Amino acid sequence: MNWYIELVQAYPIMTAMAQFAVLGTLGDIAARWIGKCRFFMPFGVRAVFLKMLEWAALAVCIKYAFTGFTGFVDGLTAHGLLPELGRFGRALVISAAMNLQFGPFLVIAHRLLDNAIDGRPNWANLDKGLLTLLWFWIPAHTVTFMLPVELRIGLAALWSVALGALLGFYNRRPA
Repeated sequence: MNWYIELVQAYPIMTAMAQFAVLGTLGDIAARWIGKCRFFMPFGVRAVFLKMLEWAALAVCIKYAFTGFTGFVDGLTAHGLLPELGRFGRALVISAAMNLQFGPFLVIAHRLLDNAIDGRPNWANLDKGLLTLLWFWIPAHTVTFMLPVELRIGLAALWSVALGALLGFYNRRPA
């Protein structure tokens, strides 16, 4: 575990990009596998490469948002605009602030990039994507923000696989 923490500390942006490129793309693939109730390659090689680039770009935004919203909440607390919060309360407020302010941008940017990769517009169920900020991402990132900084991005990338599996389960169709 020390090697992982040292790598993340030495290369925070690059490791965020790598983790999301792999795990975010795996989440997209898992959603298709579970949704169709079968294992197959839902994307061509070009699309997988582009999705990995998409997730890597989103990871940079996510890494900056994690740092920025932590500072935002800590700054509000330092200026007496928020009460002193315990570990859980602080994590919940950071998660809520980030997902309610930055989250909609990320969901829409993600959909725009997916549309560009697919070569066709698809805005179906965008409302459901935005609702995941409330029922999935705020609770998930509350747990995430309770961890040491070095472990947060890795867990966030794992959460994207979990969300892909959940969405695939709820959108499944018999093969």
